[in-house]
Amino acid sequence: MAWPRVQLVVTADDFGYCPRRDEGILAAFLAGTVTSVSLLVNGTSAESAAELARRYSIPTGLHANLSEGRPVGPARHGNSSLLSRKGFFLGKMGFREAVAAGDVALPQVREELEAQLSRFRELLGRAPTHVDAHQHVHVLPGVCQVFAEVLHAYGVCVTRLPVERGVGSCTWLETPAHAFACTVERDARAAVDPFSRHGLRWTDAFVGLSTCGRHMSADRVLRALEQALEGIPAGQAVTAEWMVHPGYPSVPPAGGCGEGPDAFSCSWERLHELQVLTEPTLKTQLAQESIQLCTLDVLNSKCVEEGVPPEPSLEPILEPSP
Repeated sequence: MAWPRVQLVVTADDFGYCPRRDEGILAAFLAGTVTSVSLLVNGTSAESAAELARRYSIPTGLHANLSEGRPVGPARHGNSSLLSRKGFFLGKMGFREAVAAGDVALPQVREELEAQLSRFRELLGRAPTHVDAHQHVHVLPGVCQVFAEVLHAYGVCVTRLPVERGVGSCTWLETPAHAFACTVERDARAAVDPFSRHGLRWTDAFVGLSTCGRHMSADRVLRALEQALEGIPAGQAVTAEWMVHPGYPSVPPAGGCGEGPDAFSCSWERLHELQVLTEPTLKTQLAQESIQLCTLDVLNSKCVEEGVPPEPSLEPILEPSP
């Protein structure tokens, strides 16, 4: 493949989840591969993670969380459609089921997002470079509209659109992961309209659904990027985001967002991702394809003035996945 000129943002999610995850994310950042992080402000190590971000000048966005742990907004006082009887968010699939059933009060979603944005500013002393969401809840029907309105009101113009071309044909994904990835991609396509109407921007391409955990390797990431950028002329400047979840695995009971760490964070797969990201040959392979690592400033610098609609993202990412 003759590659376009790719500026690649590598975003590590779940910063603030636990000190061990944070230590691994910092190692990947210092290795020069991770270029951006997304902070869980309700994570147990959010305050120490924010201190790391300040100390090492790590570009940091908000990893909005509506699905795991305890809220930071008014919902923490109970009697909220966002919470279970035990006072925790409803979970990755539980929240989706509640949204689909019409059981989630969208004004309460707005309150929680606003509270998390305010908490982010308290921790970092500034606005986030971007806002995405834990377990991709920001692209869910209805939620995506509220999400776009809140980001617009708070002056944040960069988000994530988790549309990975070709994810439907990734036969190496286990059935639950494959089904979830395809659902996320479907929801993300439907979120394009409200995101665009509120002036949000995202990278021209996205990968990470097919390269998570044990499935991550330099070769597989390059193949995912190649598929995501297929049809774009050689030499054309494009942006892409690679979503990653590295770290040293959590050790219970430390970590999590109020309920202790989940199996995902305790898995050896977090360490596998860290090892891939800190392997020196990865940067060499990316450079060989003229892929330049960068931060989301590449999008923030293009944010239009208020009231002017954004330029559309490249059309290829919105073609149906095979």
